Amino acid sequence: MPETTPGTTQPSVVAADWSLDPADSGASERLARTLCTGGHDQVDDPEWVARARDAWEDLPLPLRRGVRRFRRQSGPHGTLVIGGLPVDQAALPATPSVPGSVQRQATVAAAVLTMVACGLGEPLAYRAEKYGALVQDVVPVPGQETFHGNAGSVPLSFHTENGFHPHPPDYVIFLCLRADHDRIAGMRVAGIRQALPLLTPAARQALSAPEFITTPPPSFGPEAATSAPDIERRPVLSGAIEDPDIRMAQLVTTPLTPRATAALAEFGRACEATARTLRLTPGDLVIIDNRVTVHGRTAFHPRYDGADRWLQRTYVTTDLRRSRDHRPHDGHILTR
Repeated sequence: MPETTPGTTQPSVVAADWSLDPADSGASERLARTLCTGGHDQVDDPEWVARARDAWEDLPLPLRRGVRRFRRQSGPHGTLVIGGLPVDQAALPATPSVPGSVQRQATVAAAVLTMVACGLGEPLAYRAEKYGALVQDVVPVPGQETFHGNAGSVPLSFHTENGFHPHPPDYVIFLCLRADHDRIAGMRVAGIRQALPLLTPAARQALSAPEFITTPPPSFGPEAATSAPDIERRPVLSGAIEDPDIRMAQLVTTPLTPRATAALAEFGRACEATARTLRLTPGDLVIIDNRVTVHGRTAFHPRYDGADRWLQRTYVTTDLRRSRDHRPHDGHILTR
């Protein structure tokens, strides 16, 4: 697989780290279909999630082993791309094209996402974003081309997911159901483990100080900025000095001091210099370690003809208990 050399400015374009063989892909599809047989199976139903959690144990060993190894150590890029996952392309409807599109009814793709989420931890959602759906559509929406979020088609800047919240997800999982028409859309990822050596000591110090405020992203709606829980000054980098965690979104993270402004710009340059671009094809599953990796997207050209790019997304927490005060009835949805 081609890699980007730290310090260069040209991001590499990469394919899957590895792919399921046809036999394991077929076994995964058959298992996913057992979660879609009731006719009334709802993705957000706690009982359905419990069934998906149990089904995870029956997925092919290479898939389970790869996910477990990534959970223990997410590697230099903080990203794992697995090809060959079933998405039932023959039965796919038209790509959704309405704002706030989500997947409520169980499908093969939604079952695959949820099973893998349960292998990493527990699925998680935020009531203010996409109505709290556990499986969300990432699709272009007519009239929202310049929207800086999953409904747009202009470049999307680097960010970790929901860094404003006291309980951001530990992982973000994407499954590609359809590629864009021109095959030019790219998911861009940059990990702190490669960007950190490019930062000066002064920048590292500033990024580790609570001199930044991150507000909710546009996908949470305009009222979220004033009602979001516990927004406070935070550092961009925290934890181990040699392997820190990241909380940052270039669009909504505001530096509060001159040195913070300079450090955030330097961090952005380091991410650009070490970024990789993932050109996803149907059946590609991407797991991003949201604690150590930022992601974004290149521009593309939707046609709104029912065959546009379509990803589905799920958030994961490794410790559901820690957000108990934000989840009524011990569910999977954070309501504040």
